[in-house]
Amino acid sequence: MTKRCIGVVTTSRADYSHLYWPLRELAAHPEVELGVFALGAHLSPEFGSTLRQIERDGFPIQARIECLLSSDTDTGMAKTIGLAILGLADALTAWRPDLLLLIADRYEMLAPASVALALRIPIAHIEGGEISQGAIDDSVRNALTKLAHIHFTSTETARQRVIAMGEEPWRVHRAGAPSLDHLRRSALLDRAALEARLGLTLTSPTLLAAYHPVTILKDTTAEADALFAALAQAPGQLVFVYPNSDAGSYALIERTKALAKSRPHTCLFVNLDVVTYWSLLGQVDVLVGNSSSGIMEAASLGLPVVNVGMRQQGRERARNILDVQAETKAILASIRRGLDPVFRQSLRGMTNPYGEGTAAETITKVLAGVSLTDLLIKRPAPLPDRANI
Repeated sequence: MTKRCIGVVTTSRADYSHLYWPLRELAAHPEVELGVFALGAHLSPEFGSTLRQIERDGFPIQARIECLLSSDTDTGMAKTIGLAILGLADALTAWRPDLLLLIADRYEMLAPASVALALRIPIAHIEGGEISQGAIDDSVRNALTKLAHIHFTSTETARQRVIAMGEEPWRVHRAGAPSLDHLRRSALLDRAALEARLGLTLTSPTLLAAYHPVTILKDTTAEADALFAALAQAPGQLVFVYPNSDAGSYALIERTKALAKSRPHTCLFVNLDVVTYWSLLGQVDVLVGNSSSGIMEAASLGLPVVNVGMRQQGRERARNILDVQAETKAILASIRRGLDPVFRQSLRGMTNPYGEGTAAETITKVLAGVSLTDLLIKRPAPLPDRANI
């Protein structure tokens, strides 16, 4: 029997960490031929050349697409989309999959979605139906939802939101966030092994900072002043990880390097592989910043998260999240609360709304079995009663 060809697009270390277990399941399925399309930050030395991790993991790479400009502007982001479309048009024509799997909400994902639309390749999308009002990701995610033909949502609320957007219910599956599969299936490092891999000793308290540009704002780093002022005064050890490759990321990297020089016990990592990052989440005392990992993954470890500013506004969250405006005193007060043993104790037994770590099996089962006949043709949702509008 001819195998079903399934392409998967990954643009950065962040989405690859979410896609790892779905890729493993798809690669092992006897009726699936897997092909990976790697682009964007994966090929950038400035962001750690993370393509090498995909190669080490042994996944079949169909195309390596250079498209990320060495830029710190929104114009650079826009041009990156254009370059990605050109590269993907050739790559997806050369190896035309039966289905193309996309994830989440990065702006680069507009490129494969556009190309697949023109080439009549059905799209499956992971993590639609969520909200992040402080980033252009919110609009990207909704656009991908309407371009997609199969949907895998992280929560039941997200599933209902996708259906409310007019998608037929049989197309929409609540799978959970695939990043949580690592907690159930990956061998995380204990403290000693983690310290050896990082080359540092984790002292208490240790803060992990993960902060990205707020891409909905004209000045994407406008909220950063308060954060960096707070971190300069925060107690204990500080571990920083690189931001996403968005407009403003270079400015944040330079500020982080300057902070690391002036603040004792501060270090910066360009890239951490997913097992190392998950292990670090399990060992630090508080996560500070505006990363989705604080919203989606930290809850499974009962980790207090100081969520700064508007980037993750609107997302479902567990009770480990301490939302705070981008104000220095408020951030410091939330860090102190996160470090309070009483608050940490209150998080025990908390349920993560983003799933149980079984997403990869659900995604693979659906993609391997869904009928491809007329999958491209969507039926319009019935109009609501005019009396209720």
